[in-house]
Amino acid sequence: MIYHKLGNIPHKRHTQFQRPDGKLYQEQLFGAEGFHGSSSLLYHHNPPTKTFKIEQGEEITIEKWDEGVLRHHHLRTANVDKGCDPVMGRKVLLYNNDIQIGVACPTEPMDYFYKNGEHDELLFIHEGEGYMQSMFGRLEFGYGDYIFIPRGTIYQIVFETDQNRMLTVDSTGPIDIPGRYLTEKGQFQEHSPYCERDIRRPEGPVFIHEEGEFEVRIKKQGRYTSYWYHRHPCDVVGWDGYLYPWIFNIKDFEPITGRIHQPPPVHQTFEGRNYVVCSFCPRKFDYHPKSIPAPYAHSNVDSDEVLYYVEGDFMSRKGVAEASITQHPGGIPHGPHPGKYEGSIGKEATDEYAVMIDTFHPLHLTTEAQKVDDESYPYSWNEEI
Repeated sequence: MIYHKLGNIPHKRHTQFQRPDGKLYQEQLFGAEGFHGSSSLLYHHNPPTKTFKIEQGEEITIEKWDEGVLRHHHLRTANVDKGCDPVMGRKVLLYNNDIQIGVACPTEPMDYFYKNGEHDELLFIHEGEGYMQSMFGRLEFGYGDYIFIPRGTIYQIVFETDQNRMLTVDSTGPIDIPGRYLTEKGQFQEHSPYCERDIRRPEGPVFIHEEGEFEVRIKKQGRYTSYWYHRHPCDVVGWDGYLYPWIFNIKDFEPITGRIHQPPPVHQTFEGRNYVVCSFCPRKFDYHPKSIPAPYAHSNVDSDEVLYYVEGDFMSRKGVAEASITQHPGGIPHGPHPGKYEGSIGKEATDEYAVMIDTFHPLHLTTEAQKVDDESYPYSWNEEI
């Protein structure tokens, strides 16, 4: 990611940096791979290690739906139960060792701070707006925002709206910008569908100097553990580096088009370990005189394809709605619904938004997914339906 600096920092790293009272600010190296890889240096007013209470929290369990059959799924996530806060209200629907995909419709505020010590996170805001306050500063968010949160970040999400909905991704490995979009120096190349100007980085306030009792709920080793502090966990007076939360909005993605149908890799937005994330956005259709804009049928032999439908007229699907998730597993073909292939001929553009996640290892469904599953979906390609 791009180098960023916020607040007050010393001229040289790892040197004395004095508070107004003469004591030293506490320097912290923030990195996901120890002393290797991207990192940031944060300067705390108080030692980040000073806790007065540690409490064991609940175990984290994901209950597998052992259906025992290979088939396509349509999950009507508009019907998931609303409630809880932006972290504890998350419902995992699909997962494997690389990724956990879920949704949340929070209605309650967070009265604690959260640190995911196991996963990088990618949150897609489908409904609602507010801000995320972290030790790196504040990020305002709204409709269509992807929020990237590196593992280990202490943060709190505040929705300022009543109707809220988000797609959630927990990633075992790092979440990155696709390497082919970047130069060897890390600059976005001219052919990339978005660039540095489209990325929103943390802003002030960066230093919250409050006393009280503050809980930081940590996800690690399959359970939650609460650490309690007498000082606000966002007591960072300044920081700089390459590892921090940031936001990219789906409407800032510039689709790549061609004379004939372009395959999904042209829509790639992020990459993770054994999966990719793509953004489908409004775009002009193919302009070859005999082009067929709708995608051709294809077999995902080695990958599972997950689509989260956000907004618009979904050009290749019937019967899906906003917040629907379709999962097309590896091993069986899928393609446009009857009439969509031929019906796309002559159309000039599509007006749709969707998030696609392709995984290169099979996904398991959970019992939460079973609650919103449309059992008739595998038969939706039949002409008579």
